[in-house]
Amino acid sequence: MIALLKGKIVEKHPSRVVIDVRGVGYGVHIPLSTFYGLGEPGGDVTLRIHTHVRAEALSLFGFGSGLEQQVFEQLISIAGIGPRLALSVLSGIEMPELVRAVRQSDVGRLTGIPGVGKKTAERIGLELRDRLPAGLEVESDDVASGDGGVDMRGDLLSALVNLGYHQSLAERAVDSALGSGEDVFERILRKALKELAR
Repeated sequence: MIALLKGKIVEKHPSRVVIDVRGVGYGVHIPLSTFYGLGEPGGDVTLRIHTHVRAEALSLFGFGSGLEQQVFEQLISIAGIGPRLALSVLSGIEMPELVRAVRQSDVGRLTGIPGVGKKTAERIGLELRDRLPAGLEVESDDVASGDGGVDMRGDLLSALVNLGYHQSLAERAVDSALGSGEDVFERILRKALKELAR
């Protein structure tokens, strides 16, 4: 079982990163919370890994912190939540807000995450509440800075649609976020997600 990968970033996308570890490229699925902290391609990276084995595939899920991995593994232990949906949860809501929503059983906030219906949100609120570390207080991390892409709007739309948001909603959120004057991809994406969470 692969538990940790340390190497160079070859490709970086909001939901996936390719890491070169001594000449072997590993494709790793990541949540946005991990994407925000990644450096640029060519830079070093260390990710905690959850190896998910099915009959037809072996998938790697990477995390920048132990807390992200712990919450992911608690989520996939809930009936009806697979790794992809667990990643959507971590990508669709920032960790401090997720902790708050779970502790307050805020079903409305949890159903705002793509792919999470009312019953799933209720299960998350009920089952995850008792599994969060006692005394957990989560602060928002500063996002990593990066250069704006040539087609920033297209990249942002692609990221949101891949996370499960409807095209028209994604377009409105991206246009609003771009109007803020921010020019760093990760920060604009975060603003767009906050727009969608309203």
